[in-house]
Amino acid sequence: MSRTVVVTGGGRGIGRAIALAFAEPGAHIVITSRTESQLQQTAGEITSKGAQATAIAMDVSDEASVAHGFGKLHGTVNHVNVLINNAGVGGGEVVQGSVVVRWKQTLDTNLFGMYLVTRQILPLMADGGRVVNLSSVLGRFGVPGYTAYCASKHGVIGFTRALSLEVLKRKITVNAIAPGWVETDMAALGMAQGAKHAKVTFDEFKDRQISAVPIKRIIDPAEVSALVKFLCSADASAITGQTYNICGGQTMA
Repeated sequence: MSRTVVVTGGGRGIGRAIALAFAEPGAHIVITSRTESQLQQTAGEITSKGAQATAIAMDVSDEASVAHGFGKLHGTVNHVNVLINNAGVGGGEVVQGSVVVRWKQTLDTNLFGMYLVTRQILPLMADGGRVVNLSSVLGRFGVPGYTAYCASKHGVIGFTRALSLEVLKRKITVNAIAPGWVETDMAALGMAQGAKHAKVTFDEFKDRQISAVPIKRIIDPAEVSALVKFLCSADASAITGQTYNICGGQTMA
């Protein structure tokens, strides 16, 4: 059965891997991002797999941008079957002396943006649809210097639980996943910032982080997309309001 799948932040990293995992003949994959070049490259990869691709340049933290972007779907799609709220930003700083605009931007993108997107897509979603939200292991515990990021990712889990109860009558499931270190540009940036804060080299910081992961390796984006795809399958119809860790054992909460 063909499906329409919406993936925010679908131009690169985890979002790209998820979009490509759903790309198959007959499927319609809608990807959004702020970066047009990344969108077009991923859209090309989607179509090469036999799926239809729609690329929408969008800033999920901006209400007008979200409304305008998804307004393009009305009249072009009959329904949406899957929504993956993946768009997000990383980085962090200690609260004392922090930049208010930067702190707020993290919440606006990672949490408020998820709300804006979901609010626009739910009226288009078919009964029995699937919503998967991207949290993080930092939605499970705290890390000094990452108050904004931790707050946003804890918020994703709360949003997921509440929304799952709002859409029960439509048989829509809503779940979240909490990845640990994944091989992406965002992770590399986070490690670079961590290394700078710890006054060590990038490689030293990365080695420290990976050594703290019980399975002693970084996660591949394809492993994350496989979990997402399962949660969007018929086999997962009894799973809702849950958050699944995919972190190599970093947290067992």
